[in-house]
Order: sequence, then C-alpha cells, then structure tokens
Amino acid sequence: MVQVETVLEVIKEQKGLRLAFSGRLDAKSVAGVWGQALDAVRRGGNISIDASEVEYCDGAGIALLWELQCRGVEEISGLKPEIAKLLEPFAEAKRKDEEQFRRKESTVETIGKAIVELAQDLREQVSFVGQILSVSLRFMRRPRELRWTDVWLTYERAGVQALVVVGLIAFLTGLIMAFQAAPPLSEFGVDLYVVNLVSLAMLRELGPIMTAIVLAGRSGSAFAAEIGTMKVNEEINALTTMGLDPVRFLVAPRVLAGVLVTPVLTIYADLLGVGGGLAVMMGRGYPLVILWRQLVSAVEINDVLAGLIKAFVFGALVAGIGCLRGLQTKSGASAVGISTTRSVVTSIFFIVVVDAIFAVVYYAINF
Repeated sequence: MVQVETVLEVIKEQKGLRLAFSGRLDAKSVAGVWGQALDAVRRGGNISIDASEVEYCDGAGIALLWELQCRGVEEISGLKPEIAKLLEPFAEAKRKDEEQFRRKESTVETIGKAIVELAQDLREQVSFVGQILSVSLRFMRRPRELRWTDVWLTYERAGVQALVVVGLIAFLTGLIMAFQAAPPLSEFGVDLYVVNLVSLAMLRELGPIMTAIVLAGRSGSAFAAEIGTMKVNEEINALTTMGLDPVRFLVAPRVLAGVLVTPVLTIYADLLGVGGGLAVMMGRGYPLVILWRQLVSAVEINDVLAGLIKAFVFGALVAGIGCLRGLQTKSGASAVGISTTRSVVTSIFFIVVVDAIFAVVYYAINF
C-alpha cells in the first residue's frame, strides 16, 4: 500500500497567502509540513487555508489546523464535514474562553457567588455531621459492625508515627517559653513562676492546639488525599453501587481513630512541653525537687481536663473535615491537591474558632 504524503502549496494572492493542503493530514506525514505552514503564517497578512484536497485527517492534522487558527488564520475552506466536526469543539471552547475573559463580573456578583458557595459548603458540612452522628449511634448499638482493623491501622498511622514530630515541637515550645519568660521574671525575683507559666500554657492551650494543627497537616490531609483519590478513581461510586455507605465504610473508622488518638498525643505533648520548661529551669540552677513542688502546686485537675476536652473535639474536627474534603473532591489532575489544601486550611480555621469558643465558655463557668 502506497503511503500518501501531505503536500502544502503556499500561493500568493492579492489579499495575502493561501495555504493549499492535499493528501493526508496524519501523524506520520503532517510533521513534514508543520514548520513550513508556521513560517508562512509568521509572514503576516491575510492567510487562508484551502483543505479541499485533504483526503484524511486525524488528531495530528486537527492539531495543525487549530494551531494555524490560533496564530491568525482567518478562514479554512473545503474541509470535509467529518473533519470539520473534529475541529468544531476546539473553536467552541475558544469562543467560550474569550467570552468569559471579556466578561467582567461586578463586585456584587462576585460577593454573591462567594456567599452562595459558602452557604452550599456549610449545608454540606451540616449534612455530613448528621450522617456521622447517625452512623455513630448505629455503631454504639452494634459495635461489631465497625471496621476495627481500619480504626487501629489509622490510629497507628496518625498516632504512633506522629510521636516524633509532636514531641519535638512540644519540647521546643516549652523550652522557648521558659527561655523567653525567665529573664524578665528574674528581674522581679519570681523566675520560679516560669514553671507555672509553661505548665498552664501547655496543659490548657498549647498542648491540644499544637497537636491538632500537626494532625491537621499530617493526618487530616492524608485522609483527604486517600478518599479524594478514591473519588477521582470512581471507587466511591463503586462502593455506593455495591450498597456500601461511604460514610460508614470509610469515614467512621478514621473519625473514631482521630477522636481516640488526639487526647493521647496531647498528653504526650503536655509532658514533653513541661519537661522542656523544667530543663531550662534546672539549667538556671533550680533543683528538680523545688521545680516539682512548684509544678504540683500550680497545676490542678481542671487544667488537665480543660486540655483533654479540647483534644477530643479537635480530633473529631480534623478527621471529619479531612474526610469531608476528600468526599468533595472533583475530577481533574489537580483535584486531590485542592482537596488536601482545603482540608488543612479549613481544619486550622475551625481549630482556632473552636478554641476561642472554649476560652469564652471556660471563662464564663470559671473552669
């Protein structure tokens, strides 16, 4: 079988140049005329294309014709109907892009769209919380239905493997607070109260909130990426088709693991943070016995419980938001990355907001 090559004739006319194609515009032959066609377009002027002698055109030929159109070719004549249909979607997409670019949204329209998107997101969050509560009540009645293997596996990934980073951050935080607070307090002869400052700050505030933020960046984002990848690969749809509830099958084990692991990591962070402060004070010449007595006199059981209550709520927030953003993942190459980023940002935002609510409530009830 004889291979028909693409032939390009550049014809000068009064109005400009006419590019006459003949033969086959396919992947094997179009490369030979690609550079010649682009050189003709670069000369400028009115350029038209005559494709009446084109016998066949595949994706490579369509790419050449579309490239020439993007570079200023005004008219393509003689295309066979079946070839013209292949080129139409590109022209339609370009027309929509140009219209969208030319059309500028007013400030009111932009604000309105943002409010609508926010309302839709809040609606999905409320619905998701309702689903979680429903599933939780079901598992409380029938705990054997819960996938405990997934719970402990997630517990290990989110908890045991996070010990190093959580411990290092907590220890350095206590160390830094002690170093910063000791010099000004020593001017008044009360540098021993650095123990009070570090212990109360770690137990009531910094321990749970730092642990939650670390888990948001480490575990919550992992939940969003895992479930988001399943959403892109249509595995979530497959579960639904098989009659399996994605919330019960995927979300519930991760949320339970987050609720269980965050208080444990918070206690671990509290101990290392207070230890960092005590290490600084021992370096300043205070014996461990005096520091221990000061610590015991400064800390009450309410201080420990205040941080642990926050930790339970923060764990549910981080795991729940990570799973929700994963389920909200759309199609596209960047969809999983967008969901992961939204998971971290939303988690940190809600951690700070909920922590502020806790501060007001604790102050109101003198807890």
